[in-house]
Amino acid sequence: MHRVTLIEGDGIGPEVTGAVVKILAAAGAPIEWERVPAGQTAYELVGNPLPDAVIDSLKRNRVGLKGPLGTPKGGGFRSANVGLRQSLRLSVGWRPVKSLPGIRSRYDNVDLVVLRENTEGLYAGIEHAIGQDTVVSLKLSSRDAALRIARWAFEHARAAGRTKITVCHKKSVLPLGDGAFVDAFFEVGKDYPFVEQEEASLDQVCMGLAEDPSGYDMLLLENLYGDILSDLCAGLVGGLGVVPGANVGEHVALFEAVHGTAPDIAGRGVANPLAVLLSALLMIEWMGQRRIADRVRDAVHGVLAEGKVRTRDLGGTADTAEFTQAIIDALEVRA
Repeated sequence: MHRVTLIEGDGIGPEVTGAVVKILAAAGAPIEWERVPAGQTAYELVGNPLPDAVIDSLKRNRVGLKGPLGTPKGGGFRSANVGLRQSLRLSVGWRPVKSLPGIRSRYDNVDLVVLRENTEGLYAGIEHAIGQDTVVSLKLSSRDAALRIARWAFEHARAAGRTKITVCHKKSVLPLGDGAFVDAFFEVGKDYPFVEQEEASLDQVCMGLAEDPSGYDMLLLENLYGDILSDLCAGLVGGLGVVPGANVGEHVALFEAVHGTAPDIAGRGVANPLAVLLSALLMIEWMGQRRIADRVRDAVHGVLAEGKVRTRDLGGTADTAEFTQAIIDALEVRA
């Protein structure tokens, strides 16, 4: 039995993570959950959006699953998501983006991996005011971080059978910071001559994805660019509700939904648990339980392809419980 940290999240978080817990139990996943609160829920309970218990649990268990966390807009407290990545040095934002059966989108057979440097850039949160009317926000860019995520990208390409990595940048505007990120990529790339390597401006990549995403295999980006572009890529396959995500460090891997807390539908039992479920399947594979992950993924694909049971965001009428049960039923048929 594997002990896994579970951060249920805010808004629809408890509903979608609860559905995933049921599905994994039905699939026989050998998991014992350790529940800890973070985000808005933790702030209301203990006055801290990121209690020490969360960090301690993840350091102890080395792997976790997280629902969406709420962050006040423009004040209140700092993002617990950013705090988790920085406290645990979860330097790699990993988002596979793949077409799913039965979900219509502009393009078919999309199969991309977006990798985002998670701990630096503008998200380092280094800001100060100058007088009453001006704020300076500093973009942090270190050679160590660039080398670290470049190495992870090439190792992932080798392990996953990927053949090309495109490093994205705005070095025409930021020649020192973005230029160093690109240089680090090609420096590490010398050890991986069997992986095709290219660089492209963020503008070029955005246009290329809109015109024909099949030209890309893996995309490697700094923090802000990766945050934006990963959402764009999610739109190629049906939206944020159908793509998984993970934040990976040297010692800890935290798998998460990439969508928000959806407060407008929280508590109504209609949220789609698919993004959290697909993230959990990445986690199960990470833990060496590929056979279980494949079983659940086959069940999900079967339900989506049949098209009879879908949540409202996917054009259906099913609520969370009905969609969850459909996947469990499909698991039992395939048992």
